[in-house]
Amino acid sequence: MSLTILIDLDNTLISNDMDRFIPAYLQKLSNYLPDWPSEKVIYELLAGTRAMIAKNTPAKTLMEVFDEVFYRGLGVDKDALKEKIESFYRDEFPSLQGLTSPRPEAVRVMEYLFEKNYLVAIATNPVFPRTAILQRLAWAGLPVERYPFKLVTSFEEFHFSKPHSAYLAEILAQMGWPDQPAVMIGDRLEEEIIPAGKLGIPAFWISENREMLPAGLHSLSSKGRLADVVPWLKTLKKQPVDMQFSTPASILAILKSTPAALQTLTANLSREEWSRRPSDNEWSLTEIACHLRDVDREVNLPRIKLVSSGQNPFIPGVVTDIWAEERDYLHQDGQNGLAFFLDTRTELIQLLGNLDEQSWKLPARHTIFGPTQLVELAGFISTHDRTHIHQAFETVRRIRKSGV
Repeated sequence: MSLTILIDLDNTLISNDMDRFIPAYLQKLSNYLPDWPSEKVIYELLAGTRAMIAKNTPAKTLMEVFDEVFYRGLGVDKDALKEKIESFYRDEFPSLQGLTSPRPEAVRVMEYLFEKNYLVAIATNPVFPRTAILQRLAWAGLPVERYPFKLVTSFEEFHFSKPHSAYLAEILAQMGWPDQPAVMIGDRLEEEIIPAGKLGIPAFWISENREMLPAGLHSLSSKGRLADVVPWLKTLKKQPVDMQFSTPASILAILKSTPAALQTLTANLSREEWSRRPSDNEWSLTEIACHLRDVDREVNLPRIKLVSSGQNPFIPGVVTDIWAEERDYLHQDGQNGLAFFLDTRTELIQLLGNLDEQSWKLPARHTIFGPTQLVELAGFISTHDRTHIHQAFETVRRIRKSGV
């Protein structure tokens, strides 16, 4: 059995005392921008970081949220500081390496993961630019030139950060929702291990303290030293690893991740690439986006509103795949379709996010599934999402591979 590994960076793969590293980083960056008082730069940097961490909706990347706060706070256009910021990360940021130290065991763990052909994503908190994260990986002895990570999270491409479960769902979505089970490995209980439990995937907590694993985690979760990760992974190969995407928290995380991942997967594609079908009988990205838009707008959102009214309504089945031809999705604007999907999905997750525990159990009668509950109907939406994200991922992969 193969696995998808989501693994943290700081204090997992590299020793990095954030109580020392972050102040030093802030001070160096503020000193590099002498046109403003150091206190002002640090204040705006922290304000931008808080905005990223608080963000819990799929619209806008973390970088866009940070930029709005930071550059507005300094009263300067981003382009005016672009070269200065780039030179800081090129010339000054490397001096922070002395505050970190590599962990030889991390390299041994990584060698094992790639020996087993596991899919590996570096799940570090994406509140830094990509260059800062790649440099820290190199300091850990894990340069991307040597290790073919499937994904390295950064604020340019991600819409959620830790401790949101949607962050972990977004990683899996950007990887196309791989068929094999996923696990999370990290040292932070509140930021990594508990969110993995909320999403419904096993987690390994790197910790040597005596604190027990909290309730609510996946039953296959464990705890120990970094050296204990490989033995734990070996035990997982001997038993079924079911990812449990059936709770309100896991469903919401997936529903949030879908439009976010689609924005990243389709970034920088031309209109022609949006409308290109991988083969004659497969949908283009435009058709996928328009399908998700209309299903959310005409089926999912009305259904959830109806069931949440508490009247035990009858829910008729709807055949939606035929809409692609009937409505000529292929010749619509895919980017516009994605934008409308984002708007409707945001309304849907806000509606679901406001429900209490009992409301998720409200009943309904479905023409195909019979007696059901709101949580099950929402679960169908998340399953539908994963199917089409996988489809979109493969479509993008084939489009880029063809190079036509």
